Amino acid sequence: MLCRFRVAAFMLLIAPAALAGSIYKCKGENGRLQYQETPCAHNEQAVSSWKPSAAPDGKGMLVIGQGLGGNYFVNGSVNDIPSNFAVDTGASTVSIPIDLAKSAGLRCQSMGSVETANGTERICYTTIEKLVFGQFTLQYVSAAITPGLDQPLLGMNVLKRFHIEQVGNKMHLSRLY
Repeated sequence: MLCRFRVAAFMLLIAPAALAGSIYKCKGENGRLQYQETPCAHNEQAVSSWKPSAAPDGKGMLVIGQGLGGNYFVNGSVNDIPSNFAVDTGASTVSIPIDLAKSAGLRCQSMGSVETANGTERICYTTIEKLVFGQFTLQYVSAAITPGLDQPLLGMNVLKRFHIEQVGNKMHLSRLY
């Protein structure tokens, strides 16, 4: 699955940087990857997702267009650090790459391990104080800092709070509670 997200993220890099809702994946001064809303100073890489729309019922709905390989991606942030999440119903928890975790000031609260398609991986459990995706803001969200991960994953511990419906090639998310 990780390889699939790497390929999808690579393919999204060919999208024009001028697309609305773009997040730029840049190398910082220390050589680490960081996500930002402004173009990179060097080696620009844009990762894009669809913008949210409002539902007629006024409760708000996020509509996400299907990306390459049938995957869904949504712009957001972790403690106000811009990012682009892969919506992953196969992930039990939100998973954050180590570089994003460092940029967002996340600290390891306990160690653990998980079984992935690539084998057993050591992870660090943490809590995200402020997680934003689309127009939704959640506070104090459990997450895993995953060193081998390139793309942040929006897992089921968040997705279970939403009604999820796939209509054609779009995913509709609306808040349950």
